[in-house]
Amino acid sequence: MRSSLLGNGAASPEEQRVLERKLKKERKKEARRRLQEAGISVAQSPAARRSGAALALDYLCSWAQQHENWRFQKTRQTWLLLHMYDRDQVPDEHFSTLLAYLEGLRGQARELTVRKAEVLMRELDEAGASADAPLPGRTQRVRQVLQLLS
Repeated sequence: MRSSLLGNGAASPEEQRVLERKLKKERKKEARRRLQEAGISVAQSPAARRSGAALALDYLCSWAQQHENWRFQKTRQTWLLLHMYDRDQVPDEHFSTLLAYLEGLRGQARELTVRKAEVLMRELDEAGASADAPLPGRTQRVRQVLQLLS
């Protein structure tokens, strides 16, 4: 079958690659079917994926401890900036390191972080003026960020 599909010579290299991928997929499917018929379970274990929180905190620790080997990763920085006020996402033991990291923040990221912190501070102040009590930890973190970056 393979020789009839691939060996005709009229197919372009791209078409041959597509056909080879299809054949490989079919062979894999057939092997899986045979294993199931034989009673052998074919449980596909998904690769253990680390959460965004774990990856971002590792990134932050790497920045603090191994700065010469550290590499900037925009997605990790973005995650940290989005979740820095949440104690469940960024525990207190990492927040001081995050503040040190924020000192080096430049350009648009710094300006946007300051603007978001100011808006959040206004919202927390308004919530404090009403009957709802704001989260004291969150308010403290927002103040620290504003003091550092303003």
